[in-house]
Amino acid sequence: MQGKTALLGIALMLVLCAAVIGNVTAATQGDSSERVIQVSGTGKVTTTPDQAIIAFAVETENADVKVAQQQNAQRMDAVINALKAAGIPAKDIKTAGYSIIPVTDTDSSGLISSKVRYYRVVNTLQVTLNDVNRAGEVVDLAVESGANRVNSVVFTLSDEKQQEYRSQALTAAVAQARGDADAVAAALGKNIVDVKEVNVGGSYVPMAYDNRYVMEQASGAAVKTPLEVGEIDLTASVYITYILS
Repeated sequence: MQGKTALLGIALMLVLCAAVIGNVTAATQGDSSERVIQVSGTGKVTTTPDQAIIAFAVETENADVKVAQQQNAQRMDAVINALKAAGIPAKDIKTAGYSIIPVTDTDSSGLISSKVRYYRVVNTLQVTLNDVNRAGEVVDLAVESGANRVNSVVFTLSDEKQQEYRSQALTAAVAQARGDADAVAAALGKNIVDVKEVNVGGSYVPMAYDNRYVMEQASGAAVKTPLEVGEIDLTASVYITYILS
């Protein structure tokens, strides 16, 4: 019985000796002679977006669904032709949604009537711009050509820029991880002699939205639509296990 108690006491002491400090963990794994330290690092790169994604819509209503569809098609054709004439490639223009919604009455009790008052047709178009400085110009052009809704204006990074800045962010993440590992190893009186394992996390690219003036223009304001690009942060993370001596 005393032997079992002693073994339990030793096991408890070993568990308590594992130290976790912030995002740094010191532990013994595998061979009893191999001591490791596990750290994580996050790198961030701040840059200016190089791509704008704008969603427009043409919305029409009519008691005759065919008339609503035809009116919608005519207006959307005018929008698409104007965008192409302005130099936007066809590959950067795509339909993002299309719906026909029957609108019915409700009675005093809130029950929906089976009688359709009119049909609402909504055709949504998504345009990708590789020149973010043209975002306001394109919003104005679409509205002037027949779009009566601007759903969103998003500033982000192209795939090429995401990869470029991800590499920079990962380099910064590794530097942060190594700095933390060095600090903890020094505090423990140990040295880092090698890398045992590296895991690379995903990257995060936020999207900046600027809808402050869009609906003013869509509702008939004569001024040009100003859209501010601003800056965004791309972040990446790494998880590294170092071997201590």
